[in-house]
Amino acid sequence: MSLFPQDIISTAEAIIRDFTAAGLMISTAESCTGGLIAGALTEISGSSAVVDRGFVTYTNGAKIEMLGVQAETLLRFGAVSEETARQMVHGALFRSRAEIAVAVTGIAGPGGGSAEKPVGLVHLAAKSRAGALIHRKMHYGDIGRSEVRLATVRTALEMVRSLLAA
Repeated sequence: MSLFPQDIISTAEAIIRDFTAAGLMISTAESCTGGLIAGALTEISGSSAVVDRGFVTYTNGAKIEMLGVQAETLLRFGAVSEETARQMVHGALFRSRAEIAVAVTGIAGPGGGSAEKPVGLVHLAAKSRAGALIHRKMHYGDIGRSEVRLATVRTALEMVRSLLAA
């Protein structure tokens, strides 16, 4: 029995299989998911050959210290922004041995949202060392904290798969 729903496990299995076959590694930088993306990947046997490291950077200070996110970016755009997600994924990629990284930052709720940045808003970024970058701005809505987090994991894993296929 897994901690994750079967669709997430199936996607994680495909990532582990494909990354293993290609000899690639992945790193994660997570805020609102608190390590769930890395958790889904490491739920799969053999993931130690693929998962280099995961950064859980829940606070702005952690984003700055661990990933090199610029304080000015956080002040100007906020933690939940495309700019922050892009800097997070860049930091995860270049502070690891991974060829591909994924980063997420968002508002899982139930509180913390605003008119400008409502509960369920998540910015995701995936990047390869070759320079390919994908950003997605998701509006999951106020569907519940766990559901926002799981939806974010699903989207992040799909982004990793599409980046690998590119």
